[in-house]
Amino acid sequence: MSRIGLKIIEIPEGVEVKNDNNKVTVKGPKGELTRQLHEDMTINIDGNELTVARPTDSKTHRALHGTTRSLVANMVEGVHKGFEKALEIQGVGYRAQKQGNKLVVNAGYSHPVEIDTPAGIEIEVPANTKVVVKGIDKELVGAVAANIRAIRKPEPYKGKGIRYEGEYVRRKEGKTAK
Repeated sequence: MSRIGLKIIEIPEGVEVKNDNNKVTVKGPKGELTRQLHEDMTINIDGNELTVARPTDSKTHRALHGTTRSLVANMVEGVHKGFEKALEIQGVGYRAQKQGNKLVVNAGYSHPVEIDTPAGIEIEVPANTKVVVKGIDKELVGAVAANIRAIRKPEPYKGKGIRYEGEYVRRKEGKTAK
């Protein structure tokens, strides 16, 4: 039994959801998202409530039930509130800055690493050691944040690198002198 799939999605004020042959379009104050969902899932819109139903209790339908409900709920939340992921940079000389539409990161390489901002994503640099990725698509925000983190992952000996805000990096003890 999918507990996630059975939850009702509350549609907030100012958000409009349309279902056209399982192509769900969600419009809200922050923007518009469209996604083609699996044809076996049934999306029911009843006033300001949305439910997802599955045809059978087969393993694939049970798996799709919760996934479909989560995807639609994230679309509704994204156009209403938006998503953001914060990263912090630690290390001597490691810093980030915004140059026009690009994020330029100095992370200990011989050259600065430039990342183009994809459409629908906004990158802010409130301090040169902090980067905030904002957008309405949760999947895209997470992917962009993961790409920025992948420039220089935090290493366990000194803790240098780019990490998510609040991420715990387990530290290792270095070599001991004899």
